[in-house]
Amino acid sequence: MTFLTLEGVDGAGKSTHIEFIADAMRTKGAHVIVTREPGGTDLAERLREAILAEPMAPILETLLVFAARADHVARVIQPALAAGHFVICDRFTDATMAYQGAGKGVSAELIASLARAAHPGLQPDRTLVFDCPYEVASARLANAGRALDRFEREDRAFFGRVRSAYLALARAEPQRIVVIDASRDTVGVRRQVETALQAL
Repeated sequence: MTFLTLEGVDGAGKSTHIEFIADAMRTKGAHVIVTREPGGTDLAERLREAILAEPMAPILETLLVFAARADHVARVIQPALAAGHFVICDRFTDATMAYQGAGKGVSAELIASLARAAHPGLQPDRTLVFDCPYEVASARLANAGRALDRFEREDRAFFGRVRSAYLALARAEPQRIVVIDASRDTVGVRRQVETALQAL
């Protein structure tokens, strides 16, 4: 297994653990590439800025996310996997299903169709979903010490739809998706992560 993605609601803390995961895989001898979505290339990072800052219709948001993803896959993810590297990506298409699909009502069929076009035949080998209640996530965001993007400023109802979608994806694909109880402290979360990584 060489393609690992991290998912979860804003404020769940997944980004806090990404370097810990990368170091854990390096100790196993892997050459690790850490990247993110939207982003990962110069073009995709510019699209990310627009996606996170500019109010836009959900369908446009979805198309821009997949435009960034197509470039990212072609320029970074696929070449790294072809070279035998271990790729860790902060968000991938599960995020689009959760945020634009469940969160904003974009058709799951459309998202699936765009996924087939943007990364045909490619899906993560393992996905860790960092899960926590709204109260925990919102408190962490409030203490982030920075301006929040427009997704992080969404309300409780939006958060609930996104969280429910991630948990539904995990139930549908238990072989691929592992749910991490991100409401625990750092040590507790990392213990769960270590267990999830043992099979990789």
